[in-house]
Amino acid sequence: MSESFNMDNLPFSLLSQKEQAMLNSHLDIAYFQKGETIITAGEVPEGVFIVLKGKVGESDGSELVDNDAAASVFVHYQDEDYFGGWSVLNGKAIHNFIAVEETICHVLPTRTLMDLIASNALFADYFQQSLTAKREIVAQYGQNQDMAEFMLARIEDGTIREPLIVLEGTSIFEATRMMREMKADCVLAKKGNRYGMVTGTDLLDAVIIKNMPLESDVSEIASYRLITTDPQDYLFNALIMMTQQQIERVVVMRGTELFGIVELTDVLSHFSSHSHVIGLRVERAQTLDDLREAAQGLTDLIKALISTGVKTRFTMELLAAMNGRIISKLFDLVIPNDMRPHVCLIVMGSEGRGEQIMKTDQDNGLIFRDGLEWSEMHKVMQKFSETLISFGFPPCPGNIMVSNPEWVNSTNEWAAKLSRWSQKFDGESVMKLAIAVDGKPLAGNAAMFKVARNAFLRSIKNNDIFFSHFAKAALNFDTPLTFFGNLKDKGMLDIKKGGIFPIVHGVRTMALEYRILETNTFKRIEVLVEMEQLRKSVGENLSEALSLFVQIRLKHQIQRVEESADGVDKTPNAIDLQRLNKLERDLLRDALRIVKDFKKHLASRYHIGS
Repeated sequence: MSESFNMDNLPFSLLSQKEQAMLNSHLDIAYFQKGETIITAGEVPEGVFIVLKGKVGESDGSELVDNDAAASVFVHYQDEDYFGGWSVLNGKAIHNFIAVEETICHVLPTRTLMDLIASNALFADYFQQSLTAKREIVAQYGQNQDMAEFMLARIEDGTIREPLIVLEGTSIFEATRMMREMKADCVLAKKGNRYGMVTGTDLLDAVIIKNMPLESDVSEIASYRLITTDPQDYLFNALIMMTQQQIERVVVMRGTELFGIVELTDVLSHFSSHSHVIGLRVERAQTLDDLREAAQGLTDLIKALISTGVKTRFTMELLAAMNGRIISKLFDLVIPNDMRPHVCLIVMGSEGRGEQIMKTDQDNGLIFRDGLEWSEMHKVMQKFSETLISFGFPPCPGNIMVSNPEWVNSTNEWAAKLSRWSQKFDGESVMKLAIAVDGKPLAGNAAMFKVARNAFLRSIKNNDIFFSHFAKAALNFDTPLTFFGNLKDKGMLDIKKGGIFPIVHGVRTMALEYRILETNTFKRIEVLVEMEQLRKSVGENLSEALSLFVQIRLKHQIQRVEESADGVDKTPNAIDLQRLNKLERDLLRDALRIVKDFKKHLASRYHIGS
């Protein structure tokens, strides 16, 4: 029995007290000298080893040459990391495990491990199952469990308010009196089978601005285009929706059945970030300096969300909404009122997909009405880009910004440019098209964007040659795994090339093929699964892998920003493998295997030769 073994670490924390006691009673202690082989490739290991003190290298067989390890070492284990589990389940080891320095390990015998796997399904899943299963176990049983429980909270879990409902024919005076008595700040007016929202502001405008009599039917001033959500949707999604739509309540409905109303104050009582405060400051900004000050709070918000364990996908969606509000507000402050109906600001790339977290390069463009005469257009667009830079949005190295006339086009010019890029198969054209097809309208007249997009989609319909060449870009970068399926690089790994881009571009290609208008990669995957173009298990694994890549990248970005003198991360896609713990390395390896399999699927689907 060992008193020094830490049962709080995954996967051992998944065991019951009785199982932990059994594990502890069978643990051995083993001592190894520097350079001593602990597990030999090709042999059956005696069990799982958990490092108590020292450092172990997993190697393809080369000898140690210094205090760190030989160039052939794939992974280091130390500080309560465990190793040998896969070798035990596989029946023999394919690598050597060598003590890099004097090392002490706990040893969990193979027989005991198998007994625990047989008795505890979660413990077995952690060793045996997919990336999705492992991530779910980590999310539920790892750190930040309180926040994880919040992230899994549903709207129906106690946050729905019973609404004040009045029937058609109720006067404005009576509705106001009822709202005062019930201490409600809104009322739902029922007209036939429809519900319309009336707020206190609506009542005030009707009487003071429009001079409507107090006897007027309140249903006449109701808004029947309700923003609704389902009672089983996630509570956090309600916060994202309110942020995107700039509203303070949503109506909860399932089909035509009314459940009630969710208020922003109720959601914020569950979520303590200052996102709404930033949102209010953005909306109230009257000058560029006001807006700049509000925008500078986003970095602190990102850190707060991550430190409290908020899931990466939810963080991306909330931050995309916040970025969108900032850029849209800047559009209102910079673009003259008489020009706004005739132009459309679009965001592209990761901003268009809603997958940015830390502020990265600007990728934006402007579409204007055919025949528009606006002599100040280039000057205003230059100011727009420069202001965004001052807000902390770095300039795009490829100059894909509204300050570049190439990305300012009339509706017909934009449609023609997309079609022209689709007919060329050189790297630059594919890159520009990939950025552009992730575009979405953010401010101004969205109709112009939709006209150009739809014309482009018609031009590539059933064009197998285009899709084959377009998909090929997803295969341009090697997956950083060895022949045996372990991490290839020992130093820095470009996570965008190795993991993020193949998933994003492969899914982008399939979404284009099936005219899926969603731009977010996670949502594209969901639609592809619904259309049965991806198996559900494949879709889940791709989503989990992408989320993991973004999460690990963000962690390293924050570290580099905090360590830099100017607060700028100059290598945003670099992952330092030495900074990863054992759990992160295992999950990263599993995620990269998913990428490798997906690339094989793309090569087969689009008939891409080697």
